[in-house]
Amino acid sequence: MSVRCQVTGRKPGYGNQVSHSNKRTRRRWLPNVQRRRYWLPSEGRYVRLRVSTKGMKTIERRGVEAVVAEMRARGERV
Repeated sequence: MSVRCQVTGRKPGYGNQVSHSNKRTRRRWLPNVQRRRYWLPSEGRYVRLRVSTKGMKTIERRGVEAVVAEMRARGERV
């Protein structure tokens, strides 16, 4: 499974690791993705989402119902 937030779409960033001698090697920065369970009152069930910490803030601000509706409009299965 990919390291991607289902709400915000955040994915790994790529770049170079630069050593003290200025030698460069490729590396990547992974987003802080957590598996969280949210209660959907309209459906009377829990949904499991892989969300970043920014995605969690978005859900707190806008509400889980609105976020899930937007995800479904994008064609994502929930």
